[in-house]
Order: sequence, then C-alpha cells, then structure tokens
Amino acid sequence: MSMAIGGYCGIIHTECSGSCPNSLNPNTFGTVQFSITLLLIAVTSLISFGAFQDRRLFENLLMSPYLARIQGQWYRLVSHAFIHANWPHLLVNMFVLYSFGNYVEVLYGRISAMPAVLTYLVLYFGGAIVASLPSMARHSKDPGYKAVGASGAVSAVLFAEIMLLPTQAVNIMFIPIDIPAWLFGLAYLAYSWYMDKKSGDHVAHDAHFYGAVFGILFSTILHPDLLLHFGSFERSLGL
Repeated sequence: MSMAIGGYCGIIHTECSGSCPNSLNPNTFGTVQFSITLLLIAVTSLISFGAFQDRRLFENLLMSPYLARIQGQWYRLVSHAFIHANWPHLLVNMFVLYSFGNYVEVLYGRISAMPAVLTYLVLYFGGAIVASLPSMARHSKDPGYKAVGASGAVSAVLFAEIMLLPTQAVNIMFIPIDIPAWLFGLAYLAYSWYMDKKSGDHVAHDAHFYGAVFGILFSTILHPDLLLHFGSFERSLGL
C-alpha cells in the first residue's frame, strides 16, 4: 500500500509589517459573527479522531483513486480532507488553517458578491478536490495508492491569504528572519513542485502545489486586481 499524506515543513504564521501591532486582527476588517474556520477545524478534528479509533471509518473516507473510478466513490475527493494519518499531521494542518483562515473568511466578504461563508467553503473544498485530481490521473489504476489529509484545502486558504495580503511578513518556525508572504509563496510552490518530481517521502506534495494554485486562481477570479494590481487590495486596507 502506498500512503500519501500532506504536511508542512514548519509552522508558519503572518505577522504585522506595519506600524500598528493589531493591524492584522481579523476584527479590524469586520466582526466575525460566525467562524466557519473554527467549525471546519472542529468537524475535521472530530472525524479524524474517530478515524484514529476506527480503521473501517478511515478506509471508507480516505482518497483512493482506484475505488473512485471503479466503484464511483467520488465522495472520496472531499472526504479524505476530514481524516489524517496521525496527530502531528492533524495538528499542523489545523494550526495553519486557524492561522490564516479567519483573515480569508473576513476579507473574502470584501471582494466577493456571494456570501463570504459560501465563497470560503468553495475555496476550501474546491482546493481539496482540485488537489486530488493529479493523483486521480496518476493512480486511478493503482488499488494500493491511498491519500489522506486536508493539505490541499489548507494550501488553497494559505495562498488566498497571500494574494490578499502579499507583503505581510511570514514567520517560519526555526528560521530567524521574516519574509514577505509573496516570496514565501514562490518558494513554497517551487519546493512543492521539486519534491513532487523527486517523490519518495510519502508526502503528497502535489496536493500542496495544486491546492495553492487553486487558491491563487480562485481569488483572482473573485477579484482580478489581486493579480493585475498586485498588493493594491492590501494597500486599500491601510496596511
């Protein structure tokens, strides 16, 4: 059996690069009446915990391109994002989602004509689905290939935040300097692409890469100026 999981090489978060230490508080941009990010974290954590205890549940939810194709179990394109390989895998994904999701959830309300909650859910689950398509194409005839984790969805959220706030400083644990979000994004994409080609470490780097690309493209479709006039939205917030 080949098991692919998603993970991050370090814990990352965004810090304010302006003069106001609270400028990146989500409530600065509008009050969050209901956090879909926290709901996703709670539901994912509960289902993952249940799957840790119940192997049958784990097997029923994981991504299997072979079963999706042969038995029409297309729900696996989404359900795999609710389970994880182990506690560190779950905790890292949920920490990154918590660190970036609330900002995206609030700021999407400023750039989308649709309700912010709906737009955010399309971003999250769209990232999970799109990130699974390469493995679907590669492994649809391989009954031994299986993948779990929300990394594709979380990468979509992470890169949506980078598009919204590209110059904010990103801090990576164990690296003593902060780097701009856009530079981190480029390095992350290059690393994911390289490691996907290299392969061999059982980490679904393609999920990271294609989830990130989806986050960039989806955010650009919602608000083309995020790409055409890079950084203009961030400046309009006074950051």
